[in-house]
Amino acid sequence: MERTRPKPAFIWSYLAHFGVNSWKDVPYGPSLPAKWLTSCYADHVRFSETSWRRLSDALAKAGCNQIVIDLAEIVQYPSHPELAVKGSWSVEKLRAELDRLRGMGFEVIPKMNFSATHDTWLKDYHRMLSTEEYYRVCEDLIRDVVEMFDHPRFFHLGYDEESHDCQKHHLFAVCRQGDLWWHDFLWFVNVTEKAGSRPWIWSDYSWYHKDEFLKRMPRSVLQSNWHYNAEFNATQVDTNRYLDLDKAGFDQVPAGSNFLCDTNFASLVKFCDANCSKERIKGYMMAPWTFTLEKYEAKSLEAVAQMAAAIKARKS
Repeated sequence: MERTRPKPAFIWSYLAHFGVNSWKDVPYGPSLPAKWLTSCYADHVRFSETSWRRLSDALAKAGCNQIVIDLAEIVQYPSHPELAVKGSWSVEKLRAELDRLRGMGFEVIPKMNFSATHDTWLKDYHRMLSTEEYYRVCEDLIRDVVEMFDHPRFFHLGYDEESHDCQKHHLFAVCRQGDLWWHDFLWFVNVTEKAGSRPWIWSDYSWYHKDEFLKRMPRSVLQSNWHYNAEFNATQVDTNRYLDLDKAGFDQVPAGSNFLCDTNFASLVKFCDANCSKERIKGYMMAPWTFTLEKYEAKSLEAVAQMAAAIKARKS
């Protein structure tokens, strides 16, 4: 029997981190600086199911209608079980959670970050970037996830912050540039579309390659430009890009956060509603960048409260 899959006409999305091996490739250990312990690579799952139950209940009450799950190491991929860590979920456990969330009214969308800066969850394949083995594995994984999620309408590919500066604390630093970046990105677009889902990415590559991005980026790719500061004005490159993407005909789900301040999300909604085409803004995403652990639950719930206030204000 086909599972119920809500598809909201206007998206209020929340980015939830189930897997977190997506930042530094430095191994987890007690000798690391305290600030690195939540951004380094670990050989075990760091996720609280109890905290997530409370958080998902709060999201449902807030009016959120879509959860984007950053998978990374949380699940045992059927085609590549070698990517699992201690505590990685079975496919059956993940599917049960997807059913629970859909039963609460959420559309559930997968996210796998294929940026070279955020793909340490790929383990050894992270160091095989742009090789035939890398392409084979990534295609296997996308097919696995599309099947697990019952052919979702969107698939978030990440693809943010692939630069030298963002990898300055990595043990192994590598990034694609120029035509190779585009070759691989368009390859991912093709594989995702062949699997039956619409590609979705972060848009920050456009901050430094505006003309090239607007020319070469397929209009079929859903865009999430992000800006997390308090102020919104057209002199800021990340703010201005909402307007450029709109004028160029891209569908957008602008992303905000309480990562840097507590007024960002409300200002984001107000700015984009006032300056972008209604038909191109498909919704908004709250991305608090918190792990799903009791330690960060208060910060996550603050993000939910800000999202709820923005939803209420937009309806009034």
